[in-house]
Amino acid sequence: MDFTFDAEQLALRDVARQALEREVDGALLRQLADDPDGVTEHLWNRLVELGWVGMLVPERHGGSDAGLLQTCIVLEQMGRVPMPGPFLSSAVLATLAARALGASGLLEGLAGGERRGTVALQELGPGDPLGTVRARARRRGAGWVVTGHKPLVLDGHTADWALVVARTEEGVRTFHLERPAAAAVPTLDPTRKAAVLDLDETPVAPVGPPGNQAAVWRRVLDDVAVALASETVGAADRALEMAIDYTTRRVVFGRPVASFQVAKHKMVDMYQALEMAPVGVQFAAWASDADSPERERAVAMAAGHACGAGVRVTGEDIQLHGGVGFTWANVAHFLLKRAKQNEVLLGGAGHQRRRLAAMLVGSA
Repeated sequence: MDFTFDAEQLALRDVARQALEREVDGALLRQLADDPDGVTEHLWNRLVELGWVGMLVPERHGGSDAGLLQTCIVLEQMGRVPMPGPFLSSAVLATLAARALGASGLLEGLAGGERRGTVALQELGPGDPLGTVRARARRRGAGWVVTGHKPLVLDGHTADWALVVARTEEGVRTFHLERPAAAAVPTLDPTRKAAVLDLDETPVAPVGPPGNQAAVWRRVLDDVAVALASETVGAADRALEMAIDYTTRRVVFGRPVASFQVAKHKMVDMYQALEMAPVGVQFAAWASDADSPERERAVAMAAGHACGAGVRVTGEDIQLHGGVGFTWANVAHFLLKRAKQNEVLLGGAGHQRRRLAAMLVGSA
């Protein structure tokens, strides 16, 4: 298989990198880290103008239907910034869910950026995100109500709507909640906002096919895992570049830090950890677009490796920067926080490694 990008994909990567470096500098990143909403209208409108918020929306609903691989090219460049705002929650997670569930009425607003959505799925507990769902939905009169606690809803306090996953007598089902009354909560990564959503007999509308929707959600979560891995690869790639640049310029005892053997070994280890991650993510994204029989294994391998490598590389970048790497003015700690939070979101790398082990044991 050829893992090199074609001319169109290379052009998309270059445009994305240039646009994001121009729009999101260190000053804006620190400003939005302190901002409760984590995004400006100008920045969001710029993403809309570039057509990125509709990359996963079918053309008949106003999007470009670019596919997961093309979207991951943009997400990798977003990871390098790292990108603040609700792109992941709305243009990736909510869009993938709405598309998979056949909620076409939600897609046009997402494609044009007029409305932003999110997903309230994972609850307390490790492992498979669907396994943590304890929220309950029941019929009341002609409609439905949901009761439960969703402790981590990405951008839930600024989203126009949320897709709430809850258990019913039929199994796992999805419900549309307009204007979720979520409250912002702090997280490790201050550039990616999250909220807690408490539901108490809250009226909702069912979304998607009747019956157990667990299989639909597992496919959505697989694609989101690839998206998170792609973003993590971008963060790690930027961290490695920063480490090389800083140690080349920083002089200690009359020599650049990069000339010391311990620094050389560290950067080689960082390079080695990162080298295979982009290939795995690209293959997993392609496998999803092509609906390959290797898709599930590819997702587990890519997400498990990329997230672990990302945490290692971004962490070593701070070590090579020394004390300055921890300062608010330096981007290094933002990259580490993005990689570490990505590692645990929606089941995280540990869940993917357990999935992979189960697949390998099962096939043996």
